[in-house]
Amino acid sequence: MKVNFLDIIKKMIILLPIIGILMIVSSPIIGDDLSPDSLWWIEPIAYLGAALFIIGCIILYLIHFFYENKIDDDKEIKSWGEVTQNYFDTFAHDIGRPLRRILGKEREVRAVINETESKVPRMVTELIDEIEQQSPNFRLMIENVRVLVDLENPNARPSSEPVEPASVIRNITDRYIYVGKEKGVDVVWWSDPSDFGIVFGDASALDHIVTNIVDNATKFANNQIEISLTKDEKHYYVKVWDDGRGIEKSHLPHIFNRGWTPELAARREKQSSGIGLFIADSLTTFCNGTLDVNSSFSKTSEDKGTTFTLRLPLDNRSN
Repeated sequence: MKVNFLDIIKKMIILLPIIGILMIVSSPIIGDDLSPDSLWWIEPIAYLGAALFIIGCIILYLIHFFYENKIDDDKEIKSWGEVTQNYFDTFAHDIGRPLRRILGKEREVRAVINETESKVPRMVTELIDEIEQQSPNFRLMIENVRVLVDLENPNARPSSEPVEPASVIRNITDRYIYVGKEKGVDVVWWSDPSDFGIVFGDASALDHIVTNIVDNATKFANNQIEISLTKDEKHYYVKVWDDGRGIEKSHLPHIFNRGWTPELAARREKQSSGIGLFIADSLTTFCNGTLDVNSSFSKTSEDKGTTFTLRLPLDNRSN
């Protein structure tokens, strides 16, 4: 049974005005017992009783005022979070369903073309390729909005459930293999140990953090993106490396800022919203982890590339 200490304190404080009233009422009797020949004790006892009564009433009012207001605020926050989340869930479902149908038909058409080796107009194949390439971006956009809604709720907490990080990373790689292929970039992954096992954490958050990092890497990689999964006694690590030209040193302190992109620094038109890495970093902190970046910038040298390192606890149940 859970003990509510605030209720216990309130019950104890209720005794103050009760004792005060009793002291006021009984002051003549108490005063007569203390000094039968003098009424001197009656007044101080009555004053003390009145003081206890007033102080007790004030304390009870303040506790009631702040406690009830806190409950109302919590209910309002919870209500706002639930309503917003319900609206978004409906929106995501209504948008995601036609997207899944379009992708299903696109893959059916591609399979028929490959099996029959039919000649089709170039515009048709380009359209099919574009649908396949843009679908991860569209899915990520929807998920980014959902995560932003979740992070705005001050009562939100990361879930803790059995997760297979290797399966999560494999699924992300599968989603981006075709995107990389269209850009001439190989997307590969490996795990050490190969049978990585289960951790306790937020599977959705892990998927979303790494997806945003990999999506960012596809924009800058030249030939390869490598995702690695390792662990030690307390944490596991996901590293995403790309062989792009790297991030300029002056840009590194800003890449996790909300809305920041390299184009912003050069006063050019932004090519993206700039929230992907911001969400990845915010969600990592939300899950009691860290996200670091190490980059070697060069326009010509072979010694270049960028590595994002995600560190998360193996067991997030106790955090």
